[in-house]
Amino acid sequence: MASAARSPSQYDTILVGAGHNGLVCAAYLARAGQRVLVLERRPRVGGAAVTEEVWPGYRVSILSYVVSLLRPVIVEELQLARFGYHVYPLDPAYFMPFPDGRSLLYWEDLPSAQAEVAKFSTHDALALADYDAEMGRLVQAVRPLLDLIPPRPRIGSAEELRDAMGLSRHLLRHRRDLSALVDIMTMSVADYLDQWFEDESVKGALCPGGVIGAWAGPRSPGTAYVLLHHRIGEAGGHRGGWGFVRGGMGQLSEILARAASAHGAEVRTEAEVAKIRVGAGRARGVVLSDGTELSATRVISGIHPATTLLRLVGREHLPQALAQEMDRYRSRGGSAKVNLALAELPDFRARPGREPGPQHPEFIINPSIDHLETAWVQAQAGMWSDRPMMDCVIPTTKDSSLAPQGRHILTCFVQYAPYELHDLSWDVQRERLGDRVVELLGEYAPNLPGAVLHRQVITPLDMERDFGLIGGNIFHGEMSLDQLFCFRPAAAAGSYRTPLAGLYLCGSGTHPGGGVMGAPGRNAARAVLADSRASRLRSRFSRPARPVAGVVD
Repeated sequence: MASAARSPSQYDTILVGAGHNGLVCAAYLARAGQRVLVLERRPRVGGAAVTEEVWPGYRVSILSYVVSLLRPVIVEELQLARFGYHVYPLDPAYFMPFPDGRSLLYWEDLPSAQAEVAKFSTHDALALADYDAEMGRLVQAVRPLLDLIPPRPRIGSAEELRDAMGLSRHLLRHRRDLSALVDIMTMSVADYLDQWFEDESVKGALCPGGVIGAWAGPRSPGTAYVLLHHRIGEAGGHRGGWGFVRGGMGQLSEILARAASAHGAEVRTEAEVAKIRVGAGRARGVVLSDGTELSATRVISGIHPATTLLRLVGREHLPQALAQEMDRYRSRGGSAKVNLALAELPDFRARPGREPGPQHPEFIINPSIDHLETAWVQAQAGMWSDRPMMDCVIPTTKDSSLAPQGRHILTCFVQYAPYELHDLSWDVQRERLGDRVVELLGEYAPNLPGAVLHRQVITPLDMERDFGLIGGNIFHGEMSLDQLFCFRPAAAAGSYRTPLAGLYLCGSGTHPGGGVMGAPGRNAARAVLADSRASRLRSRFSRPARPVAGVVD
């Protein structure tokens, strides 16, 4: 007998949020034959990975600005190149100017990087080889874990048992690295670098990756892992490398949306989810802000886990222990973005030249660990740092289509800028921070202040209000040891599944964490499909046996 026709508002899966993880998850589920709907509150897909025409002719990646962590398996399986995905790799990885006029180019090629470091310390140039080798071993130990669904306390299927056994085998193979893994998971980035290097400028050049996006300073325990997290990527085929997406980060999101649509997923923008419907102990669909009700077998959320569980679901539908864990979930942010339109490229004192050179695609301002620690101390006191660390990129050095001919875009990731200011308001301080950033850049490139044509300042409060990044945390929650792997975002919801039947999580607030990675979305889709297969098997074997004709009991 044919099944009854399904209502147009009935879906197999509804995805809340069209960030990159939500789109990846939707693409995999649609590819598997599910009827999938993606709902996005904003006018365009992408969440924080979005490109907007901020000023006429300038297309700016206003928050996320470089790609590295996007899993190659996703690029291959979803055939993203077919939809226009292309990365311009960065080599050198970045340029480091110092106040005294010296500089360092951190090349991907080890001998070239050593030659640069040797200008500061022969000892550190030799140590760089050992440091790079150990980081490489740790990356090899950690990278496979990105594609793993963390085990639940109670294994619920044969596939989960297989994954748990695979984790055990992987750790056994890397048992010689376990001591180093424990070190990097628990140490501060300052202490970790002190093991290898002696020159303060060299350590200043290497330490920013340990705190980018973190509410922590270089001497805070656990920041060494953040350094490793930023080394795991494989952009453009370069292990550990970074790059610019052609067309901006928003183009990557559009490509993911096209890939999902090609497999049959429906993507709606300007469709805000006001509530996740719960009935008979399971998620049943969503209610939009305009009152529209949509039904689904399951709901998957790619937005912040606290927003999902505490606001859209409601603590009355959650176990008390999970609600309490989410109340305690830390999501503090300490960074801002300053985006600039430039009439010309920076002319650095440390490496002069206004024509594109290796110093221009990405440069970092951070003379030493002490410089960064001082900035962190100010942030803890509720002030934006008057001499912050800045990670700056000029994507137009690789992709001239983003700006009018001869013009450039400079986007600055500024740390620290705390979400909560002491006796101050971000509405008042926003432009003061922008002024200070331009002033500081002028100390290294005197022509830059006069080259600024337009400016956009995005504070942590803006990140929360406009993009749903609670506390301004770009990772959907701090990446500390107690908020990683099967504890992300909570022990009861650490495998993309939640205690509420039919409700899953797939955003950066799940394993393996933040960055434009796509792994949470792909892993969540795998968890959903595994649960669907297990449910069908249970249903098949729980049916009563059909009586055989002619046989009488």
